[in-house]
Amino acid sequence: MKKTIIGQSLPNIPWEDKPDRHKEVLWRYSGNPVIGWNPTPSTARIFNSAVLPYKEGFVGVFRADHKNGRAFLHFGRSKDGFRFEIDDDTIPWKDENEIPRPVSYAYDPRLVRIDDWYYVTWCDDMHGASIGMGRTKDFKTWYRMPNPLMPFNRNGVLFPKKINGMYQLLSRPSDSGHTPFGDIFISESPDMIFWGNHRYVMGKGGRGWWQGTKIGAGPVPIETTEGWLLFYHGVSFTCNGFVYSFGAVILDISEPHKVRYRCGNYLLTPEMPYETSGFVPNVVFPCQNLYDPDSGRIAIYYGAADTYTAIAFGYADEIISYIKDHHEDIK
Repeated sequence: MKKTIIGQSLPNIPWEDKPDRHKEVLWRYSGNPVIGWNPTPSTARIFNSAVLPYKEGFVGVFRADHKNGRAFLHFGRSKDGFRFEIDDDTIPWKDENEIPRPVSYAYDPRLVRIDDWYYVTWCDDMHGASIGMGRTKDFKTWYRMPNPLMPFNRNGVLFPKKINGMYQLLSRPSDSGHTPFGDIFISESPDMIFWGNHRYVMGKGGRGWWQGTKIGAGPVPIETTEGWLLFYHGVSFTCNGFVYSFGAVILDISEPHKVRYRCGNYLLTPEMPYETSGFVPNVVFPCQNLYDPDSGRIAIYYGAADTYTAIAFGYADEIISYIKDHHEDIK
């Protein structure tokens, strides 16, 4: 059988079969949300988080909003990818000289393995909203790296491998407030320290309204035979405020600043009570995906209503076909 996804097998991927008579390409886990209110003594909500396979189970870097309202990153682990044990202490960042380098706040992490390191990107404070970056080999010692880009910026997402000999980083330049605008750009680096050759990837808009206000990269892109499959969030502005949905795009495999196919429809929008009601209503925000090349299965971890962690599932071939069938040329 021809494999669409390129990567390592993950036979124990968290999974639930598509419900009978379900017509959409993505479907929600029936046990959602997998993380709810007050998950640890010091935290009120965990959402917009990142999970990866590690040894026989799974590990994650989780956005945790504390009971004083401030967001930090916590480490957690799971045997099955559904039930998590999350540390009550924040991740203890330090620099390469073993000197502590704590963050003033941190949220919306992404997690990716590149060679022997696990890299974390998140939004932090460098005199305004900016992209933080760190790495670990064992999820015990955590090294904070220099901020890759100047503020103001969010949604920093690394590709899982070098392309043309360079590391690649997606981002969404913005401002320091609750940004009412934003497009996706890409930057490259030879060493994860110096970043440049910044290029525009794609912007908000299109004939639909779901991504008319701003967009931002979601989980780490998935390498496929069709190109890089990237889930991303799109935001519309209604009389009741922002609504966050998510869709998908296929980027060129060797020139990822070029869009090959972009779906004009969303793949998931707030519908369930845990998505429409919460601390920030009407939000589905994808932050991480797991995938198994052998079966074509994809599991997407997403934040719901800035309150819960939830999971959606889909098959790579069905998702890619849907993107192509609903392709819209949006600049």
